[in-house]
Amino acid sequence: MSIAFFRRNKELYKQLCEWRGWTKKLGSRPEMEKRMSETYVECLVKQKTKGLAKAGKVILIVLTVLFVIMMLVIPIFFIAAVITGVGTYLVNMFTDLEYEYLYLDKELVVDKVMAKTRRKRVGTYSLDRMEIMAPIKSYHLDNYKNRTVKVKDYSVGEELQPDKRYAMFYEGGEKILLNPSEELVKVMRNAAPRKVFAD
Repeated sequence: MSIAFFRRNKELYKQLCEWRGWTKKLGSRPEMEKRMSETYVECLVKQKTKGLAKAGKVILIVLTVLFVIMMLVIPIFFIAAVITGVGTYLVNMFTDLEYEYLYLDKELVVDKVMAKTRRKRVGTYSLDRMEIMAPIKSYHLDNYKNRTVKVKDYSVGEELQPDKRYAMFYEGGEKILLNPSEELVKVMRNAAPRKVFAD
């Protein structure tokens, strides 16, 4: 969803403003477009499916096919086919994950997209309440290493080379792992230059 999309859809932009709680008048169309282009960024990250989950999915698919074939001869296998079919669906739903980051007006919203069919809001983070955000191996995070915090992983889920994950320490003892795009980091850094580091 791009800025151009919002420009072509005034009604959607109006609904977005209402969702964000913008009740005051935003000004003329050029001012609204300027504000959107300066503060709206989205980023989609695919989480790596772990090997065990992949193997489980393959086994369940094979079993489902076998039970369906056997069901044609012995009807009792219908129950087994239904159970493994439902299991395959659930495993796929919870292992085919993507995270969508939406930055808008000093607020980062994270949605979890399951199997490209279902979406769930998993976090909303205000830059005003954020303590720091930096690359996961940055020296800027040295003072935060010994903290006891709750870790929430909305990243690719593994250490790649180079490791492009970021760690965000949030008020209330949370550490959020992200894989933001360069554009997202730049916009957040412009909004909070003393809190966001790109090293």
